[in-house]
Amino acid sequence: GREAQADAKFRRVARITVCGKTALAKEVFGETLNESRDPDRPPERYTARYYLKFNFLEQAFDRLSEAGFRMAACSSTGTCAFAPEQGGPADDKIWTSYTEYVFCRD
Repeated sequence: GREAQADAKFRRVARITVCGKTALAKEVFGETLNESRDPDRPPERYTARYYLKFNFLEQAFDRLSEAGFRMAACSSTGTCAFAPEQGGPADDKIWTSYTEYVFCRD
């Protein structure tokens, strides 16, 4: 029942999301682009709901470089769900991080 499910430990999957025009995302990433979260997006429209079928940034960077893109900016954040002094757990599993890379093509 639900009590057994509450004890189950689920692995959070890191994903590389892709934001941009649908046609451009398909041009750069081809078959490695997972469109399941926004399957019928017209080619000229913008989306932020695609993600890649692999989890290695180097692969994404290589594909962008091969398509003539260069990194223009990068930002990163780390947030904590609750702090140990507030009675929360004191391990690294409570941290969530998010890194955004912005690429452009001349």
